[in-house]
Amino acid sequence: MKKVIPDNVVFDEENGYNASLLNYPTSVGSPVIKIDNLVSWKSRGISNVNKQFENKFNELKIQYENLMKEFECNELVYNSNFSFEPVIGEIYHLYIGDDGSNFLSLISPLEWNKEHLGTFQLNSDKKWIAIV
Repeated sequence: MKKVIPDNVVFDEENGYNASLLNYPTSVGSPVIKIDNLVSWKSRGISNVNKQFENKFNELKIQYENLMKEFECNELVYNSNFSFEPVIGEIYHLYIGDDGSNFLSLISPLEWNKEHLGTFQLNSDKKWIAIV
């Protein structure tokens, strides 16, 4: 009689022929194993993440621009001439003087004929807020 050589794929010395217990197909009639195409999944993920980064970048850019405007306003007012201590919450007006230097005043632009640079209010943090 001819000696039968066991199949190494489905034969195990402990369990014998165990094709039904294996977690992979072992016969021609088994379903095909397909590797998922992850390229489209990765592309969608990259696209979504890039949109989030772009949105966050735009938010930070707007915050930065607003911060720079506040800084410039504060620098302009603090570098101007004034001979009084500004009161928190009061509205002040910035003008160009006859000598070309900037000065701060309580007088509104409607009350005299000076070149008006802007209207500002001092908040509790000692920060000048431009009033539009």
